[in-house]
Amino acid sequence: MTTTAPVRLTQTAHGGGCACKIPPGELEEIVSGLVGVDSPEGSEMVVGLDDGDDAAVVRIGPGQAVVVTTDFFTPVVDDAYDWGRIAAANALSDVYAMGGRPIVAVNLVGWPREVLPAELLREVLRGGLDIAREARCPVGGGHSIDDPEPKYGLAVTGLVDPDRLLRNDRARAGLPISLTKPLGVGVLNNRHKATGELFPQAIASMTTLNADAGRAAVEAGVEAATDVTGFGLLGHLHKMMRASEVSAVLDAAAVPYLEGAREALRDGYVSGGTRRNLDWVRPHLEASVDQDELLLLADAQTSGGLLVVGEVPGAPVIGEVVAGGQHTIRVR
Repeated sequence: MTTTAPVRLTQTAHGGGCACKIPPGELEEIVSGLVGVDSPEGSEMVVGLDDGDDAAVVRIGPGQAVVVTTDFFTPVVDDAYDWGRIAAANALSDVYAMGGRPIVAVNLVGWPREVLPAELLREVLRGGLDIAREARCPVGGGHSIDDPEPKYGLAVTGLVDPDRLLRNDRARAGLPISLTKPLGVGVLNNRHKATGELFPQAIASMTTLNADAGRAAVEAGVEAATDVTGFGLLGHLHKMMRASEVSAVLDAAAVPYLEGAREALRDGYVSGGTRRNLDWVRPHLEASVDQDELLLLADAQTSGGLLVVGEVPGAPVIGEVVAGGQHTIRVR
């Protein structure tokens, strides 16, 4: 009698999760100048490509705007159902990061048909559907291609009050900075990919929707927020401070981490994406902490929490916004 070993999805792709993003500096150079399409009559582009915010926002009428975003990536965990859940939560997060609510989504699938069984894809889609159901966001079909590497995500449309938007260019000096999920999923996922070890705390974090955090931020009158994904806390914080023409003072000791994250860093499970994040931010950074601490702060997250300029109930305050200076971030 022979048995077939279970498929390790993380071994079917060169990268994993949001760590497989194109590096931020390279991406900004690619899209530089690719703006300028006028909005159709009766609508207004409120948020576009200019500051690299989480989603596009188009005003369609008094007090109402459409939020449009998409996100997909290669397997971040070996379990197909969990990968689907994580990818869906990550895609929905961009709508919550703008202060909106998702109203419809469609699947985006790349699948190596000759390599991986269709049953695994069904599990991926089932996981995505379960998270969308939790978000009360119907999934209306999608698009699939035959692809050498498996990829999955969602294109999501949401609604938002344009006068209560959460944006990355509205940070103001004198306000605290909060973080709604702990960091560390990047190094834990990298360890999982290399060793097969399971980290349920990372999966629990990545599959937790940012719906409550986004709603709480809007209710608290917050104006500036973003979600923490592939560019790491430092990368997303830099983009927000740069867009707002202010700076941030970050208290490294106040930043929360998942259990096992520091041990994974110690044992060398740092992705290339994380190192590229730190290299990109370093010219804009003043730090009195060591390299390991900076690597954790630059850790490429998948389906991370919201980085909020303001206070959110239950979320730790990790720093404050100050007047703009030579560096966009000071870590102490």
